[in-house]
This record gives sequence, structure tokens and C-alpha cells, in this order.
Amino acid sequence: MRTAAFLYPWDVVGDPDAARRIAGLGVQQVTLASSYHSTRALTPRHPRHRIVTARHAAVLYPPDPTRWAGRALRPYPQDWVPGADPFGEAARALADAGLEVHTWVVLAHNSRMGAEHPATAVHNAYGDPYPWAPCIARPEVRDYLVTLAAEAAVRPGARGAELESCGWYGLAHPHAHDKTGQLPLSGAAQYLMSLCFCPVCSAGYTGLGVPAAELRGAVVRALEPVWAGAPAAPADRAGERAEIGALLGADLAGVAHAWREGAARTLQRAAVRAVRDAAAGEFRVLLHADPAAHRCGANAGVDPADVLAHADGVVVPCTGDDAVRADALGPFADRPAGTTVAANLTVVSGMGGRPGALAADAAHAVSLGAGELRLYHAGLASDRDLAAVRTALGVLVERSGG
Repeated sequence: MRTAAFLYPWDVVGDPDAARRIAGLGVQQVTLASSYHSTRALTPRHPRHRIVTARHAAVLYPPDPTRWAGRALRPYPQDWVPGADPFGEAARALADAGLEVHTWVVLAHNSRMGAEHPATAVHNAYGDPYPWAPCIARPEVRDYLVTLAAEAAVRPGARGAELESCGWYGLAHPHAHDKTGQLPLSGAAQYLMSLCFCPVCSAGYTGLGVPAAELRGAVVRALEPVWAGAPAAPADRAGERAEIGALLGADLAGVAHAWREGAARTLQRAAVRAVRDAAAGEFRVLLHADPAAHRCGANAGVDPADVLAHADGVVVPCTGDDAVRADALGPFADRPAGTTVAANLTVVSGMGGRPGALAADAAHAVSLGAGELRLYHAGLASDRDLAAVRTALGVLVERSGG
């Protein structure tokens, strides 16, 4: 079974032992960030630093100036990793260690762009902007994202790409000194708070037969009990969908779903097509995905049948509190031959991961239809976590007779 570990270029650049260490885990592939959002990351083993602060979303390679000439929306360069092309430097080191490199491309998650170009951001039913969440229905945003996908995915030495945030982003967003957790929101409430009412989306709702003002009013009314302190009822993906319909009414919910899912579906198709057009020869394109089309975030909601009709596969986060989530992998079970479903398992114990249970979790994921594994995240994991990963992958090899 192909197993890949996620890495940032700064995990490798400046550490001569990093590539060898990752290869020694027993993985065959590294999914290496080429375009990433702002973050503050711990680097437990790096000989030169312990904290890397990526102050804003950026590309980790030199963007092509001719590709972006004359565009208002363009990728931001980085200056927190030494060198002109940290992705390229890391990719070469990893390839020299015998690892296949695929790009990890974050698309619709960019706080700096939303701050500098406020009109591009999702605006909720109260008029509040989400600077981190570009509205993917806006033509200028879609053009930017598709162009970025092609450039950031097809880097020298890469054999494939994984596209993250290729769809709607919404309310949920780890933010500096975040103060939004005092009123826990159900999945349905998260969805309502993530609906966009920018001029483009408002026109879209109206074009589907419901005045945007009517939908906005229904959202505001449905959320009033939340602000009063009503408890959030946990629900699975199907339950969330039903709750949204109950809160808005079937007709209004149907319009919201149709507009947003149409925008996400066409963006996903355009991004995959752009990557394929830019790549030479065999090049796999996978999407980080949630099988519930209404979901927002890094693992964007998809229609399982539709996404696997045009992408080579999906990467699905499926580690729950104490087990692999069957409702995450199950919807992809009936898929076209030759497509990939990769189970993304967190192996950082400090982030709720289960490195000690990796062999069992991997076996469970395979029983639910996963054909590959992704390990999040080899650069963030402690030495103890990585030792557990190394042991587990050895067990899996022995079980397979490899």
C-alpha cells in the first residue's frame, strides 16, 4: 500500500538528515507544500530553528512573473525559508533519498488576500467578512485559484498533486487568540454562518428563484437560538443536511445547496483540468475532500460520484476520536476503476493523533475501501510519534508479505 507523509519545505531545507529520516519511516511518497496558508509551526528536530512563522499565505517557489503580469490577484512570495526556491530544494533532497514527491497545494484559504482585497472574501448573512475565505463564486477568485493550481501543482520533480481547500471555506478557522468557541455551533449552524452573501452570491441565489434578502433573513432567524445559548446537537453528515433543511425550509435550503455546490463542483473540475493541461506525462491529481457536499474547509465538500469522474482520487480525513470514521470513507466505496481513495490519518499525538494505533487504524481504513494512506504530519510529529509510525509501517509490510 502506498503511504505518503505530509511535509513543509522548512522541515527539510537546512536539515541534512531530514530526507533520510523520512525515507527511514517506510513511506514511499512525500506530499510537500508548494502553496500554503499562514501558520506557526513547530520543528522538533531542525538543527537551526524550533519555530517557523509563515506570516501570510504564500507560494514556496518563485512564481512565474509572466503568468501573473497585470493581475490584481496573484500569489504572495515568502521570506521565512532561506533560498529562492525552498520547495525545489526540499523536493530534490527527498528525491535523492528515494522518495516520490507530490505537491501539496492550498487554494481557497488566504487571509492576506482577503485583507488586501476585501471584496473577494466570503461575507456572511450579517455582512461580516471572512478574510481567510475567498468567495469561490467570484470570477476573479476562480481565475486566480485555477491559475494557482496549475502553477503550484506542476513543479519540477513532482509526480502528482494534492489540492487542498479546493472549494468553499467558511466560519471555522484557527485564528490568533480566537474567541469564537464560547457558543458551540452544530454542523448545520456552521453551514449557515458560512453562507456567502457577497453581490455575486446574492445574484446567484436570486437567479435560482429565491431573493437573496429572503434567504439572508431565514439564516438570521435560524441562528437566533444559537446566540441565546441553545445547545448544539451533534449530528453526522446526513443529519447536518437534514437539520439545514429543517432550519431554512426545503426550498431555501435547496437553493443554497444548488448555488454553492455548483460553484464548488465547477471550480474543482476547472482546477483539475488546469493541472492536467500544465503537466507532462503521467501526473496524478487528488483532492482533499469531505463526502458531504455542504461541508466547508480544507477538506472541501464534494459529490463523491462527480469528483471521481474527473480527479484521480481523493484524500479523506478519517481519524475520529477513537476510530477511523466509516462515514468519511464509505461514500467513496463505489468508485471508478483506477481512482484512489487515500485515508488521511493524524500521527501527531499532541494534535489528537493515534500513532500507536496506526497499524490498526490503517487496517480498518483498508477494510472501509481506502487504497492508500496519508500521514499528517511527519514534520510536526515528535521523535516518539515517528518511532511509532516506523514500527506500524513495518507491521503493515510484514502483514502484506512485502
